[in-house]
Amino acid sequence: MTAPTRTHPAPAVRPAAMWPSPPGVLRVRPLPRETAASYLTRLAAAYHLSPAHLLDGLHITTTGTPAAPHTTELHYSCEAARRLAAFTRIPPAHLDRALTRRPPPAAIATAPTATARWQPLAPAVQPLPACTACTLRRPPHHAAPAWIHPPPNLPRALICTRHQQASSDPRHRTPLDIHALPELTHARPTAQRPPTTASLSWATTITTRWYDHHQHLHQRWRTRLTQLTATNPHLTHSPASPTLTCRNLITYPETLTLATTLDRLPPHPLTHTQQTAFLHDLADRLHLTRLAPADHDLLWQRLTTR
Repeated sequence: MTAPTRTHPAPAVRPAAMWPSPPGVLRVRPLPRETAASYLTRLAAAYHLSPAHLLDGLHITTTGTPAAPHTTELHYSCEAARRLAAFTRIPPAHLDRALTRRPPPAAIATAPTATARWQPLAPAVQPLPACTACTLRRPPHHAAPAWIHPPPNLPRALICTRHQQASSDPRHRTPLDIHALPELTHARPTAQRPPTTASLSWATTITTRWYDHHQHLHQRWRTRLTQLTATNPHLTHSPASPTLTCRNLITYPETLTLATTLDRLPPHPLTHTQQTAFLHDLADRLHLTRLAPADHDLLWQRLTTR
């Protein structure tokens, strides 16, 4: 007589709240202040996937239209961020601290499920290309470019003093070689007193006006631009003029000097004698023999108002 067939119970189904995908094999480390879109693009490239395919594999629902990592940002819900951290084997707090996170839309921030949204970025706040040598030092050592935001307390530019690379405009898809411009790497703020946001805003506006109207430092900046284009000949073939796209980089040392000098102003309008002394001190700091702003110069507005 044949023994009765013994049936086995069906395996238990894991609840949906459990992690749906195994951790990844490759350790892709983010760069400081790297955008979430840039990091996801590099992470996906390490597995020869598109960002959309990787998100789908992590069971993260996406909305919005993905584009180049420097023109869009990616906002995660808390659950989506947890899944990404588990896949990368990077603690959530570490990953959150490394990636630049702008305030996400309310619908994403409060979503109870794993969702993400691609958000377009205005040109004025788009990230800049990171130093290629620094990117290659991060595992898994492939050449996928990274995009990071510049420090908030410095002029809008990225300067790698170690590898002599810099970027100041997202229209440049790769950093520029600045070996011929050592003054850019020497222009560093003191750790004790970085420029305040207000002084940096004033300084950027003032030097931009000087640059556009060929005032005070025009010859120095023109020479610096010539050296930069000679070292980076591809700039002359760019659709946008290097005179415009390199402006923040060309004026970087003087903008930083002006910002730190403005921070030393007293909390009241200067007298005529104090204005003269300030201009003399600023001229010395900018390595000018004389600084005589016109009546309509924005620097006068800063000196006479608080």
